[in-house]
Amino acid sequence: MAILLGVDTGGTYTDAVLIRDEVEVLAKAKALTTRHDLAVGIGAAVRQVLQQADVAAGDVALASLSTTLATNALVEGQGGRIGLVYIGFAARDLETHGLNAALGGDPVLLLAGGHSHAGGEAAPLDLAVLEEWAGAQEVSAFAVAAQFAVRNPAHELAARDLLRRVTGRPVTSSHELSAKLGGPKRALTALLNARLVGLTHRLIARAEETLRDLGIVAPMMVVRGDGALISAAQAQERPIETILSGPAASIVGARWLTGAQDALVSDIGGTTTDIALLRAGVPQIDPAGAQVGPYRTMVEAVAMRTHGLGGDSEVHVIGEGLAGGVTLGPRRLIPVSLIARDAPDAVHAALERQARSVLPGDHDGRFVRAVPGQDTGGLGARDAAVLERIGDGVQPLEAVLRNRLETQALQRLVGRGLVQVAGVTPTDAVHVLGRLGDWDADAARLALGLMARRRTGSGARLAEGPEALAQRIVDQLVTQTGLALLETAFAEDGWDGAPGDLARHPLMQAGLRGHRGVLGLDARLRLPVVGLGASARCHYPAVGDWLNAQVELPEHGDVANAIGAVVGQVAFRRTGTVTAPAEGLFRVHLTEGPQDHRTAEAAIAALEAVLSAEARAEAEAAGAGDIGVTLRREVKTVEAEAREVFLEAVVTAEASGRPRIAV
Repeated sequence: MAILLGVDTGGTYTDAVLIRDEVEVLAKAKALTTRHDLAVGIGAAVRQVLQQADVAAGDVALASLSTTLATNALVEGQGGRIGLVYIGFAARDLETHGLNAALGGDPVLLLAGGHSHAGGEAAPLDLAVLEEWAGAQEVSAFAVAAQFAVRNPAHELAARDLLRRVTGRPVTSSHELSAKLGGPKRALTALLNARLVGLTHRLIARAEETLRDLGIVAPMMVVRGDGALISAAQAQERPIETILSGPAASIVGARWLTGAQDALVSDIGGTTTDIALLRAGVPQIDPAGAQVGPYRTMVEAVAMRTHGLGGDSEVHVIGEGLAGGVTLGPRRLIPVSLIARDAPDAVHAALERQARSVLPGDHDGRFVRAVPGQDTGGLGARDAAVLERIGDGVQPLEAVLRNRLETQALQRLVGRGLVQVAGVTPTDAVHVLGRLGDWDADAARLALGLMARRRTGSGARLAEGPEALAQRIVDQLVTQTGLALLETAFAEDGWDGAPGDLARHPLMQAGLRGHRGVLGLDARLRLPVVGLGASARCHYPAVGDWLNAQVELPEHGDVANAIGAVVGQVAFRRTGTVTAPAEGLFRVHLTEGPQDHRTAEAAIAALEAVLSAEARAEAEAAGAGDIGVTLRREVKTVEAEAREVFLEAVVTAEASGRPRIAV
């Protein structure tokens, strides 16, 4: 009997699940995610799930982790200070693909060198200049990107070796992350990877230490952004590949739980709703590369539409118009019901004082607290003063902010991950409606009561009381979820026009309501929706009604990410190119340099052999067994003077297999 442990660290909860023999869920557990040290939440969830299943820690044969760390770090601008070595490019190229913005003032060295499209040296590489510059940099890691390095990586390799020798710091080479052309975009991917190295090393080391302390000695895997598994060591070397690993794991988990072939998978978490399309049981891969925040990378990841809509989304009051209303997101807040559980006296005292006031205040029902253990270096005077005023406890927002400039300071502190803001969320609404009782429902009712007395454009109250407002918030969550699913459907079907506009079009909305007049209009979502996430059972039956769609809510769908983290396959793809720099000459572009052949078939066969060996070696290093290798060729030719002329061939080798499990 093989016991497998899957763990997912989400924005609100860390989930753990135990699976027996890859076919049966033995137990599942949730713990609050501890953002200051994710390993604390991991340990709490794993400890619970072992106790529930009455399984000895030593019986766990494999552990696997999906994490939002890389995604959140990039979105929130976190990570280490890095140095970029940009070889063969001009200064203006730093403006391409947001490189300058991503650097954020970190040091960069523009160095002569690089190669041509055919793999020949464009200019010599000046290693003396590089050595002098490197010795003067105080950074946590380096990124190296050279022009046409995917055709000949010699200059990247030389720079990498020198930087490691001189500084002892981790170095990311762009050709190791992608075989695609596009130097600036490849440089951006390398830069972001270098920035994440330190964070990911610490997380994985702490996670492995936590599991060992619990008695789990099994190897630990990490989920990649395309849903495949890699070893912990590989994730530490290439952390950029773990962006979007949580959503990718949810797709794998949905397929395992339901056997769905064609469906829209919608995973509602605390912060976001992630929607992806399953076709023939396989998630689609984003051909443009994963996008996280403002950055479009060269990382292969599941094609996912992410909306800032979750159980902990901020509730905004719409004061304009006669009726008024609410809208949700995209920012995540700590629910009032949760922060009141942590600091009941301070929260209840503030809420009751605000309720006694005749007029509603701008900051009613809002609280702040500092995140312990964070680096506060480099703060401006105003930011430091606001942080000092917050102190170690929970404070009502009205007691912290004294003017509008301090509001901006608070936003900067939140952006750096130093402060958390609490306020009314859909999670509070379901507490008020009695659908959830995990935290402090009385505090949630007080906070919604304060919001309900806000005035609309007509001068009337927003809602008659907390229950009426709670239902309005839940209804808005259903509406925004339905619109998000429609946007995805229109985008996948390739309709002309913006998917969001089409989803909101009056004819579409009339069709969903089954309009019957001179015209009869009917509309529905044809594919079923697989609803995942802790709150899916609360909201998705109503979403199905809104869309006239079938909704499937699988058992254990609340921990689908953790399940997907451990039931997936190890998979590695390696891609290479054959070009024709001259008639009768076919060039294979390899890591050790170009290799020439006299026929296209010989060149392609040689490349297939090298890529197959590299992909298999990576899969073996990740711990895969029963490895299979598949090959794909894309040969480009053109007709010229009544004959077919070879232009280029792109070869991809994929090695895959399940992790080896010691039983």
